[in-house]
Amino acid sequence: MDRDTFVDLMNHQLKLVRTEYGLTQEAMARALGLSKKTLVEIEKGRSSLGWMGAAALCSIFSGSQVLAGLLGGDAADMIQALAFQDLTPHYPKTMGGRVWWRTVETYRGCRIQQNLLSQHYRALNQENERLCSSFDLVELRRRVDQERGNLA
Repeated sequence: MDRDTFVDLMNHQLKLVRTEYGLTQEAMARALGLSKKTLVEIEKGRSSLGWMGAAALCSIFSGSQVLAGLLGGDAADMIQALAFQDLTPHYPKTMGGRVWWRTVETYRGCRIQQNLLSQHYRALNQENERLCSSFDLVELRRRVDQERGNLA
C-alpha cells in the first residue's frame, strides 16, 4: 500500500466512520478541522482528505471499529509504516502483536511480524520495540540489516 491508496481508502470510509460515531456532517467537519462543504465534497467523491486529513481521521477516531476492521487494528501502525518509508526513527515499545499480527520469521535476532489485514510488516527486537515497518519484506530486512550494523 502507498499513501495515495491509504488516502483513497480513508476517503471512502469517512461517511461510515461519521455514521459509526453518530455525527452530523457539520460535527464531523468540525472534529476534522474541515468546512462542512469540504466534508460533503469528500463524501461525494469530488474531493479528498489528503495525507494529513486521512492521518487525522485515523488518529481522532482511533476507536473506530470500521477503521480497525479495514486496517487490521490500530491505524497508527499503518500510518507510521507509510510516514516513515525510507526513514529510520526510534520506535517505542509495543505489546508484541498478540491480536492483529502473525510472526513471519526471526531475522537477525528480530521478530518479523505481518499485520493480518493490512499485510504490512514490522520488525520487533527482543524487548518488543519496533525497529522499523514497511509493506515490503525485502525492504524491511534491509532496514534491519542497517539497524543491526549491516553485518550480514
